[in-house]
Amino acid sequence: MTKKKTVAAALLSLTLGMSVFTSGISAQVSDEAKGSETYRVLIQAPSNSVNALETKYEKRWDFGKEGFTADVSAKELQTLQATKNVEVQKVNEMSIATVTGEVSKAEVTAVPSSQTPWGIKSIYNNQSLTATSGGNGIKVAVLDTGVYTNHIDLAGSAEQCKDFTQSSPLVNGSCTDRQGHGTHVAGTVLAHGGSDGQGVYGVAPDAKLWAYKVLGDNGSGYSDDIAAAIRHVADQATSTGSKVVINMSLGSSGKDSLISSAVDYAYNKGVLVVAAAGNSGSGSNTIGYPGALVNAVAVAALENVQQNGTYRVANFSSRGNPSTDGDYVIQERDIEVSAPGAAVESTWYNGGYNTISGTSMATPHVAGLAAKIWAANPSWSKSTLRTELQNRAKVYDIKGGVGATTGDDYASGFGYPRVK
Repeated sequence: MTKKKTVAAALLSLTLGMSVFTSGISAQVSDEAKGSETYRVLIQAPSNSVNALETKYEKRWDFGKEGFTADVSAKELQTLQATKNVEVQKVNEMSIATVTGEVSKAEVTAVPSSQTPWGIKSIYNNQSLTATSGGNGIKVAVLDTGVYTNHIDLAGSAEQCKDFTQSSPLVNGSCTDRQGHGTHVAGTVLAHGGSDGQGVYGVAPDAKLWAYKVLGDNGSGYSDDIAAAIRHVADQATSTGSKVVINMSLGSSGKDSLISSAVDYAYNKGVLVVAAAGNSGSGSNTIGYPGALVNAVAVAALENVQQNGTYRVANFSSRGNPSTDGDYVIQERDIEVSAPGAAVESTWYNGGYNTISGTSMATPHVAGLAAKIWAANPSWSKSTLRTELQNRAKVYDIKGGVGATTGDDYASGFGYPRVK
């Protein structure tokens, strides 16, 4: 008997103060389905028939033994489901909903309220800080909603600008951000203050930006596009001989095989992967993926509030697994480090500035710090760099917030890594 699978693959959506909910799609397509409706699917087939299937269904991304993806009509999906020795997984979409309370979107402003926002001063451990430096020679790949690379505080920083979301995969020279999230993230990593000297500064302004649009203008995207972008970063790092940090301020409650294998692929090629923990806190085991993966540095969000003598983990920040904390060993579903993520001001897609919250905002603080440290120690491997982040986090243990306690805990991880 032919075995057919229609297991839903997770689509990832940004963690900009969002909760993620799976929108169910029936395993079998109704006969009443509209002819114009299309589905993103992952197709696995015997090697002797793959080439013909890739041609017939207009392959989108090729993942080797894992299969290839394509956009198919309802009728084509029915045909594939009935084809002998062919397995089909739908790459489903998830819905997002705004969380009320701590996570909010403020008014967009024409000028920043501070050139060195609280998170930048904090991670530099210098409340008198007026500018930042570092990151020279390091590339930071921001996989997000795109980036407004012509923002005055980002101008000249973008080395690559690519779109993985269009009908024709991998569009070079385009990474338009119409949502704002990706531009905000990029600013926290490497904003340089602008040619007018009046803009904001990121953690590592001398780093170079690889802006990869993997999420649509609604803030969500398909897991195959994201996985393809991760692999592309790794291949580009190898071909250009670059040291690269990936920032993924996005996530899903479910583990996705394409994303997981892509993260492993990048990690094995020497790329450091930094990802948001998610905004589903403050209960235990709420951490999202890809942050929950062992080969990704999961970042929790801190707020500018002191509790028990340290910063406090935000209530919205997802927590890890209490059963595996306390040992300073990263296992799946562990928080690794924490960084400023509440009320963070940064660049915005219209050329202005915005103050927003989420683990999305905490992640680029760590990615920027990684770039700054790596630039100062170019002979290091990504593993040595990761160990250094962990060691710096231990110096600034976090004891404030639900689940935070002395040492390695499921809320803040090892602690808060800083410049000094």
